[in-house]
Amino acid sequence: MKTRRTLSGLAVVAAISLLCGLSACGSSAGGASSVTDEGGASLIATSPTELAQQAGELRSGGVDAFKAQLAALKGVPVVVNQWASWCGPCRYEFPFFASQATKLAGKVAFIGVDSKDSSDDAKAFLKANPVPYPSFEDQDGQIARLFRGGRAFPTTAFYDANGKLTESYAGSYPTEAKLAEDIKRYATQ
Repeated sequence: MKTRRTLSGLAVVAAISLLCGLSACGSSAGGASSVTDEGGASLIATSPTELAQQAGELRSGGVDAFKAQLAALKGVPVVVNQWASWCGPCRYEFPFFASQATKLAGKVAFIGVDSKDSSDDAKAFLKANPVPYPSFEDQDGQIARLFRGGRAFPTTAFYDANGKLTESYAGSYPTEAKLAEDIKRYATQ
């Protein structure tokens, strides 16, 4: 009797494992674990207002989580800023993004991508330089490659309301006015 229950239990575990393997339960390939916090709550914001509630956070999840976030924001223009704490030009333009995100709150979504940086340095930088949006951790540069980033620091990507990448700007913005001009040209028109 005990052997039969053990075998039945093993069969159930094997079936669940097989099903999870086929559907990528809890793996980053399926995106499930990459888009939830430790308590299982979704980290994917469906509006700029929800995204702003994650202000200053350094999120993990890689490419899958980043793609899921962009997809969830379809219908809203998105500005993505690739940065690193060690990057002087990134530090220079960072206040421009904070200001524009505040001015365009609810109309345009902003997402940071911290590439090729240490988590501790990035978190310290975000604490000292707060922005009203989250950043994705991208230590290997895979997220940045999605929007033609990773070659120049910083790189800014613009997505229109349909979720289409319309422009990638390599290098630092010299002024906030130039950033505002490009947001209008590439994201909101």
